[in-house]
Amino acid sequence: MEFSIQELAKAAGTTSRTLRHYDAKGLLAPSRTGGNGYRYYDQDGLVRLQRILLLRELGLGLAAIADVLDGQQNTAGALRTHLELLEQEQQRIGRQIESVRTTLRATEEGGSLMPHEALDGFDHTRFEQEVTERWGREAYEKGDRWWRSLNDTEKRDFQQQHLDIARDYAQALRDGEPADGEHALSIAARHREWLEITVAVTKDYFVGLGEMYVADSRFTDVYDQHGAGTAEFVRDAMRAYADRNLA
Repeated sequence: MEFSIQELAKAAGTTSRTLRHYDAKGLLAPSRTGGNGYRYYDQDGLVRLQRILLLRELGLGLAAIADVLDGQQNTAGALRTHLELLEQEQQRIGRQIESVRTTLRATEEGGSLMPHEALDGFDHTRFEQEVTERWGREAYEKGDRWWRSLNDTEKRDFQQQHLDIARDYAQALRDGEPADGEHALSIAARHREWLEITVAVTKDYFVGLGEMYVADSRFTDVYDQHGAGTAEFVRDAMRAYADRNLA
């Protein structure tokens, strides 16, 4: 059985132009080209396109996908790996769905909402690449093992500690406290203690983390939800604390 380029593109929810682009990049050659110039794909091509789309879903660029496909000669083994990753993502999305349902009920019915209820499924694993690139694979795996070892109460307490710290930073900013003042530095000290539950905090780490809170909008949003400018205030307080207390 074989499929025309139009049939394959329609089934994949993409365009013939995209499939021709994949061919130009060496990712997906047709099994044959008809006398009329139309491209046709057999089952091997169908499976290869599935793998390309799966890798795109994981955030890989075309050059990286080419490297992966070239290095994985065992198609069945590669598909098993893809399946495991998809199942993990399915579980995470399921947790997100339940979190949103819980938040919706609390919003509509006026109930209380704890951080672990609203944030389940939105956990640290989404920052795996950044953590690995900045501090090494060992740092990510150590933190990941630690997080997974916690029970629900411990996870809730850990998240609540950070929420309290973020709120205190925001309140200090609203009160007009300087970022290098004693009150802000005392919050930064608590921040350091919170971080040291999972990692050895050095000056470079503490300062770099503060910079990331401002440079990355996802982190900025976590702090600025408590008040505009909070992320910058946190960064400045962390740097001032590091200059005084970390070698």
